Parts: sequence; structure tokens; C-alpha cells
Amino acid sequence: MADQSIISALVLGLIEGLTEFIPVSSTAHVLLAGHFLGFESPGNTFAVLIQLGAILAILLVYFTKLVQIAVAMPTSAKARHFVLAVLVGFLPAAVIGALAHDFIKSVLFETPKLICTVLILGGIVLLVVDKLKLKPRYHDVSDYPLSLALKIGFCQCLAMVPGTSRSGATIVGALLMGADKRSAAEFSFFLAMPTMLGAFTLDLYKNRDALNFGDSAIIAIGFVAAFVSALLVVRSLLDFVSRRGYAPFAWWRIAVGIAGLVGLYLAG
Repeated sequence: MADQSIISALVLGLIEGLTEFIPVSSTAHVLLAGHFLGFESPGNTFAVLIQLGAILAILLVYFTKLVQIAVAMPTSAKARHFVLAVLVGFLPAAVIGALAHDFIKSVLFETPKLICTVLILGGIVLLVVDKLKLKPRYHDVSDYPLSLALKIGFCQCLAMVPGTSRSGATIVGALLMGADKRSAAEFSFFLAMPTMLGAFTLDLYKNRDALNFGDSAIIAIGFVAAFVSALLVVRSLLDFVSRRGYAPFAWWRIAVGIAGLVGLYLAG
């Protein structure tokens, strides 16, 4: 295992954790960084498998709340409704992701120019939405109707195009359909748990024959880096969004997309 691969895995893991739960597309950042670092991963599996670190980070942050929900489910209709809403929101990605997995990994993940372009377009959309004078009707994720959860779930499917951002698609969709900024981000967190775990499991199964011990060690390094950096983001994101909105992330997307296109042009 070369020192360069270790360093690359560490850098990519940090990028994954720092960008997974903000609307800038962690997959785009990891793929582009991996492209310019010359990092090779069978079937681009590394980019998906290190997400387990980010999953565990959000599970740790929300552990107490998850336990409270689980304990309350037998007696609380509100708790059961919330769990059902998250599962309903997860359903579109589960079906479409399973059906389109090979196309997504072999075509979309291998097109850096597309990723950069989508980053820029997504940033523009985020700027526009952030400036809209929306009147929120939903302020608590526990009160989201099942119909709203399903629509947000379909919005999440847009993130199958790298550069779109899973959290960006779900947050923008929720905002446009009446959620406030804080609850939109929080529902995106909860929806990430089954979605990312499902993507991790499917990718691990699909690429089980291509992985070896060396790959496992590299993935473990990226996993730990993603876990630590994601913890920092999840603990602070909701307060940041409540104060500043999403414009800073929009400008970051645009800057990275432009920088990526310039880098690709200069590299031929």
C-alpha cells in the first residue's frame, strides 16, 4: 500500500465527511479530488463505501433522539408517523437506485465535466431558492405529512447524478414544498441514514469480487477520516443554516465547478 494512496485516502475521507451533509455534493468532491489526485478505485467503490463513516457520525449525534423515537413507537402515533415518513422518503431512492446502479457507476461517475457542470447549475438553483420569500408551513420534522416525505424522496433521486448533492436536492425540495430551513436540513439528516446505508450495502455487494485486503485498508483510512470530519459538520450545520442560509454553499459549489472545468481543460 503506497504512501501516496494512504495520503489520498485520508484526504478523500476528510472531504467526504466535511461535504456529505451540506448541499455541495460529497460524491462530486470525492470523485473530482480523486481524479486530480490520480486515485484509482475499482468501480469507484471507495467514494460510496467511505460514506459509512459519515453514517456512523450522524447516528452518534442523533443516538439519543433515535433511542427516544424507538422507545416511543409502541405508544406514540407521532413517533410511528415520523419513522414511516422517513421510510416513505427513502423508497424512491431504494427502487431507482437499485435499478440504475450500473449506469450511475459506469457512466455518470466517470464524467468529470458533467459533475462540474451540475455543481455550477446546482449552485445557481440554491442561490435562487435561498433568496425566495418562502412562507414555511412545516417547522418540525415529526409533523411532515407522508405525501411531503414521498416528494422529498423523489427529489433525493436527482442526486444520483453526481454533483447534484443528496442533501441539496432534499433540502431544496423541502423548502419549495413548505418546510423551514432548519427542519429541511434535519429531515435530510434522517433521510440520509437509510439511503446511505442502502447505497453502502448495495455497492459492497456489487463489488465484493473486485475488493481485496489492500482496498479494505485504504477504505478503512477513508472511513475514519470521514467519521471524524462528519461529526464536526453535523454538530454545527443546523445552527449555521438557521443564521446564514444556503448562499455560502451555493457560491462554494459554483467556485469548485468552475475550478474543476479549468483544471480539466488545462490537463487536457
